[in-house]
Amino acid sequence: DALSALRRKRGQTNGAAMFSILPRARNRSLLALLVAYQIIWDFLDSVSERAAGAGQANGCQLHLALIDALDPARPISDYYRHNPWREDGGYLNALVNVCRESCARLPSYERVRELVVEEACRAQVLAINHDPDPSRRDVMLEAWANREFPHEHEASWFELSGASSAGLSIFALLALASEPTCSESEIARTRRAYYPWASSLAAMLDSYVDQTEDAASGDHSYIAHYPTPELATQNVCLMVRRCLADARSLENGEKHILIFTSMVAMYLSKDSARTPAMRASTKRILAAGGSLTRALLPILRLWRIAHAHRST
Repeated sequence: DALSALRRKRGQTNGAAMFSILPRARNRSLLALLVAYQIIWDFLDSVSERAAGAGQANGCQLHLALIDALDPARPISDYYRHNPWREDGGYLNALVNVCRESCARLPSYERVRELVVEEACRAQVLAINHDPDPSRRDVMLEAWANREFPHEHEASWFELSGASSAGLSIFALLALASEPTCSESEIARTRRAYYPWASSLAAMLDSYVDQTEDAASGDHSYIAHYPTPELATQNVCLMVRRCLADARSLENGEKHILIFTSMVAMYLSKDSARTPAMRASTKRILAAGGSLTRALLPILRLWRIAHAHRST
């Protein structure tokens, strides 16, 4: 699972690393933190899926690592307590400790700590995503969204649970924490820009390019919750345009725009997004991303070919 996540999910690790461009000065501790945290995220996704039969308690226990990694004062948990396989040679603990040490080196970390820990707690929704019973899974995901957001929200329950299945808001806040100073207003604006819409967009794009594969395997697909493919495409296009508009309102907005457009182009550069059945909808999503997204698409196709990631 560890080697597979490193090999198959390299694009997601690179995407997390991109957030290191946001601060005015590069910070090696931030880069180490972003990469290690994404590796944990991808590794746990694989481990949780493999042991889905062990139940939700196992998934929740595994994903405590996402919380521990961002809270240096928190005791280390027994992540494999309910898992059928326990021995990983210290791999997960080592990644968690890299994150904790890197957090402690960020000058403004205490200003965002509560927020990123809150987002990491919400990421335990990942434990529900691999439930083998689709009906039970969807009921639990909707119940989770209703508990986390008891008041009416513009986003639907599956858009909210999808948003917490991606870590973009955490990455953006960690990037702010690497600045010597960051204002409360900029922290709040950044969080609103990345949660739920940018994070939900990441989940929807991931499901969009994998929808044929997910339908064949029976795996959970967030984009399949939209009533029709046409409505799914419309909503994804709206999310892309909304994210770009929100990015323009942030400090260093051009860097946030680069991250968003790179994300859209990376997903749409996958071979599955170019099949005859998906070509028209892919073209519409690409158009919503604007000229920079269109310029990045062929570059990222070449990256996929060079690194043998055309279909992953």
